[in-house]
Amino acid sequence: GPPYYNAACRIETQLEPLDLLRFLQAVERQIGRPPTAKRWAPRLIDLDLLLYESDIVETVDLTVPHPRLAERPFVLVPLAEIAAEIVHPVLKRTIAELAQAAGDAGVRRITAGDWGGRRGGGAR
Repeated sequence: GPPYYNAACRIETQLEPLDLLRFLQAVERQIGRPPTAKRWAPRLIDLDLLLYESDIVETVDLTVPHPRLAERPFVLVPLAEIAAEIVHPVLKRTIAELAQAAGDAGVRRITAGDWGGRRGGGAR
């Protein structure tokens, strides 16, 4: 598939997990992602709710922690940069430990100068 960028952010919210998911889905639609986008289809944006405090949520619409979080270096590497100390509430390992175990195969770090298709010294 086409190359894509991943980033992680940490937020504070008063929204409950399912309400936060619905908010993220609304943002995706506003940016141009159709609600019926196929799982691996190219898309403008894909916002995932990876963790919510130390909560474990299992509903038809939402599973938190994200069920594939620990298998995805492209998620764990940026997440570890901002939340290395967070403990996965199911696996009982820190994000740093999960990222180290997953490795960084296929992950290329970019810096601000790398955006727009340019390749800079921040790549790895």
